[in-house]
Amino acid sequence: MQKFTFYNFAKLSGLILGIAVANIVVFSPGLLGLQLRGAGALETALGVTFIVASLLILLSLSYQFLFKPTPPPAVPEIKSRDDLAAALSRFKRVKGLAGDIDLALSQLERIEQKKNTLYDVLQQRFDESEMTFTKFAAVIQSVENLFYRNMKSMLSRLHLFSSAESTKISDSDESSLSKELLHEKENVYHEYLQFVKDSLNTNEEILLRLDKLLLEVSRLDHFDPEEIETMSCIQEIDDLIRQTKLYK
Repeated sequence: MQKFTFYNFAKLSGLILGIAVANIVVFSPGLLGLQLRGAGALETALGVTFIVASLLILLSLSYQFLFKPTPPPAVPEIKSRDDLAAALSRFKRVKGLAGDIDLALSQLERIEQKKNTLYDVLQQRFDESEMTFTKFAAVIQSVENLFYRNMKSMLSRLHLFSSAESTKISDSDESSLSKELLHEKENVYHEYLQFVKDSLNTNEEILLRLDKLLLEVSRLDHFDPEEIETMSCIQEIDDLIRQTKLYK
């Protein structure tokens, strides 16, 4: 059932008023003047049909306004980093999320900076046609893909967060609901919050792995392409990708 808001009340009131006015116009003698008694069969049938149609419209739209579940808000299509940042920024006004959203936006900026710095260092040390450059570039791309998949997954949960907010406990709930149900409602709410925080923690791990990769790349003068996969930072990146089950 939808929450009965002033907007829904206004729509329902307008619907009732509109149907009432339509019936007045149809059945008033000074207007269309349809009659149900003492008239021809066609006129009676039209009058009955109009009344039935009015009732069906009233019942159908009343259900839409009052009882039909509100679908979760659609996740906007994300085509660029700016789209993702804009979508996340909308949640800064949600109570309890401002700090998390600020961190997410910071992470978006930092991964771009780290990625660009890594490519700059690689281009200084290797030719883009070399196998070493290609292997490092593939690692960076895998990490970036993991980061953005994780961020988009978090955004999908955030779009359901407003629904989860309705599970927060009010004073009236405490007096009328069982302790078990109250506890379950509270758990659902906190699960949404925890998912956001877990996603942010994973992203911080990703950024840390990129820092370690940058440190190792800048520290050594040359690489054997076969040794790249044995580097500790590369192994940590592989482990992180496997743990999130997003590795392809």
